[in-house]
Amino acid sequence: MKQFIYKMIVVVFAIILVYEFTIGKKISQFGGKVDAITSKEGRKETVNKLREEIKKAVKKERYLSKEDAKLINEFILKIQKELKESEN
Repeated sequence: MKQFIYKMIVVVFAIILVYEFTIGKKISQFGGKVDAITSKEGRKETVNKLREEIKKAVKKERYLSKEDAKLINEFILKIQKELKESEN
């Protein structure tokens, strides 16, 4: 009976360690990111970062490559065509 109890303690301890070093770590990282988004300070910081990135993009001479611009234009035209077709 003692061996069973010792084995169970070792197994439970091993499961807790594996959980903490794998899944638990990822869950705590995700929780930290959620807290940053849901807190008032976190939202302000995110908005400020977004503003800075937009400012950097505006200062660039060409934000998209010609290939990307052409691809996005074709995609938008296709969506507009489908939207017009749905009106009929």
